[in-house]
Amino acid sequence: MIDSIRHKEAQVPDSRESQLEDKVVIVTGGARGLGAAAAARMAGDGARIVVTDLLEEAGAATAEELGGLFVRHDVTDPDGWRAVTGAALDRYGRIDGLVNNAGIASNSLLENETLEYFERVVKINLTGVFLGLKAVIEPMKAAGGGSIVNISSAAGLTALPLTSGYGASKWGVRGLTKIAAVELGRYRIRVNSVHPGMTYTPMTAEHGAELGEGNFPLAALGRVGEAGEIGEAVSFLISDAARYVTGAELAVDGGWTAGEVVMMANAGG
Repeated sequence: MIDSIRHKEAQVPDSRESQLEDKVVIVTGGARGLGAAAAARMAGDGARIVVTDLLEEAGAATAEELGGLFVRHDVTDPDGWRAVTGAALDRYGRIDGLVNNAGIASNSLLENETLEYFERVVKINLTGVFLGLKAVIEPMKAAGGGSIVNISSAAGLTALPLTSGYGASKWGVRGLTKIAAVELGRYRIRVNSVHPGMTYTPMTAEHGAELGEGNFPLAALGRVGEAGEIGEAVSFLISDAARYVTGAELAVDGGWTAGEVVMMANAGG
């Protein structure tokens, strides 16, 4: 038994690079922030990246820097998804991965949230993920499998105030991920969700996020996360290193959703 296990371990590539080498991965909302960080990490690990975003100049610059392809893309548009998958297949001949990252935030009390904005947030954050899942199923089946990472949030694991539309959409992403995982496993397509906590990006900086130790005492680690740390988690889940991981929800939040942080004076070591 031990010899058999060792034999199988010997067959597993020993680096992330070899487990992402030449995989073709689409990253929505990849122009900046978490999407750009995930794209950069995967490109560094050997993947070929298709960056999509409505931010055309920034998206094209990110794709060029990574040696990838840029497609201007509205994730709520089914025709846009057909254009993205078509461009990826035309350039690279296959699709192995998808990171559903594009999204917008909300920052108002439920009683003050407008129906118009609530529906806009849900359409981008949740319907966009639904359309992305549907768009890559056939190409991934043709490739013999694939890996999808849906970016949810700590707000998809616990109730956070001022996030009515955002939180609802991210809980929806969490649930849709699990449904997709159990339906698509027969095609060797894995689907997982990543749940970032407070992470420093251009979007969160607009709401006061700051880097540095002690700047986020609600998290057990006491700080705001960095986009590259989320990128590491995404790259792992897309890679073959996570080949037996599907339907999982990975919190990358410094312990924010693990439980209440209690400051204990004179705590023993």
